[in-house]
Amino acid sequence: MQTPVTYTSFAAVGDSFTEGMSDLLPDGSYRGWADLLAGRLAEDAPGFRYANLAVRGKLIRQIADEQVDLAVAMRPDLVTLVGGLNDVLRPGCDVDAVCAVLEDCVARLAPACGQLVLMRSPVRRGPVATRFMPRMLRLFDVVEELAARHGALVVDLFAAEVLTDPRMWAEDRLHLTADGHGRVAEAVWQTLGRPARAEWTAPLPPATPLPWAARRRADASFARRHLLPWIGRRLTGRSSGDHLPAKRPELLPYPVPADPERTEAAAGPV
Repeated sequence: MQTPVTYTSFAAVGDSFTEGMSDLLPDGSYRGWADLLAGRLAEDAPGFRYANLAVRGKLIRQIADEQVDLAVAMRPDLVTLVGGLNDVLRPGCDVDAVCAVLEDCVARLAPACGQLVLMRSPVRRGPVATRFMPRMLRLFDVVEELAARHGALVVDLFAAEVLTDPRMWAEDRLHLTADGHGRVAEAVWQTLGRPARAEWTAPLPPATPLPWAARRRADASFARRHLLPWIGRRLTGRSSGDHLPAKRPELLPYPVPADPERTEAAAGPV
């Protein structure tokens, strides 16, 4: 059996998915799959260092301009890059242009790290996903092509049926819950050749259907708290990440989590 590679440094590049929304901690900050993965990698590598350059709301061109060069300069053992979905969900998106920028990002990052990891992102099934599915599939096809060309690994979250379950998604219907982020961390962990700690694709128990009135209240709350503000930002050219710094902008030592049980509880059922 081949011994898994020990990674001593990890830089995460991307948008809100990699920042960790909506895996909320008691202090109001976000954790997310990248933090969970970093904690696991730190267990095997004394002095392990971690940077998370992700910022919510970023488009692929912003990721390319604001994060990629920083990650390249860090020369980490491991880099994850997830981006482009914010673009394809916008009206009038030029998918070919998005894919070209993604290709540029991969071409710059792959030679600068020991291992580059890309993802076919999870998608909550529903009317929005159905409308933009052709764009998403085009983006995911390019992810596969780029990985094959540059020796990157691909984590196929899109194909995991459990990650389409609405219970895996926060109230905003755009970001994963803590359980969802835990499953992503486990998926990346296994893709890196590490022994499974959980079955990240295991389905949730059967759901109890909500009454019609409860569904309508949930829809109204979603529209008021999330959909209308999102539309407002689009109409005014603003982003939820405007003026926000990177989550963890420097490649600094990252300790093993003090509460491993909570970390592993988020990784899905064994």
